[in-house]
Amino acid sequence: MLNASLVGYLAELGMEEKIAGISSPEYVFSPVLNTFIANGTIQNVGNEQKYDIEKIIAAKPDAVFTNYISSFDNTYDLLRKNGIEIIFLDEYLEQDPVKKAEYLLVFGKLLGAEKQAAERLGSIRAAYDSLKNLVKKAHSSPKVLANEMYGNQWFLPGGKTGLAQLIKDANAQYINAENTDSKAIPMSFEEVMSRAEKAEFWVNVGNHRTKKELLSINPNYAQMPVYHSGKLYTVSGRERGRANDFFESGVVRADIVLKDYIKIFHPELLPEYELTYLKELK
Repeated sequence: MLNASLVGYLAELGMEEKIAGISSPEYVFSPVLNTFIANGTIQNVGNEQKYDIEKIIAAKPDAVFTNYISSFDNTYDLLRKNGIEIIFLDEYLEQDPVKKAEYLLVFGKLLGAEKQAAERLGSIRAAYDSLKNLVKKAHSSPKVLANEMYGNQWFLPGGKTGLAQLIKDANAQYINAENTDSKAIPMSFEEVMSRAEKAEFWVNVGNHRTKKELLSINPNYAQMPVYHSGKLYTVSGRERGRANDFFESGVVRADIVLKDYIKIFHPELLPEYELTYLKELK
């Protein structure tokens, strides 16, 4: 019953074969896991609307890893009565990108791969710190806008979110950096437009295909200087069908995500690097 973000940790440890069943497999990006799903080695056990309890029990897992959902308390109780351990991992609540990667240690401990997990985490942390030092050489610190509107509200990430931290670590100025929230803050278009007046970059603009498509969803974007004269980036660099690796391996590989943002804001520092998770919107 692993969700895509948890799958990233096992894939990073090369322990995909430990997974007996997974919910919503259509959202899994990993080629290795997709092969296992296709040949039936990994069972499809439903989704977050309705889990297939019989399949989960039949798979005889030692444990089920999942984010806690209160409406599934009865399901959890039923699985426990059948001798299945439930392990709740709420890694999505962790905002610091490197600390989120530290959940590798939890999986390493539970799956008997402590040394391997510590080595992988050490490598990610070292790469992240090295990139932070590299970007200190940048001669500019551009202003950055993030996310997009849903309905009549713009959910602008707070100043204590993981995205705000990544933008800061990439030596750029996030337009909502002074905010103290660790979640997205609903704002009106006018509020965001006034803050983003001098933004040179607009990142995490969903997974749209073209700027024209973005405008067809919300014509108000045409009023923003960054739409016309800035650079826009989606999180669709690694997609396959409904699966997006930004929300899978990207949860673990904080170093590669940071590298993407540095390439965007300071391309001269990484001349040979090609973006992994992010993609320019044209």
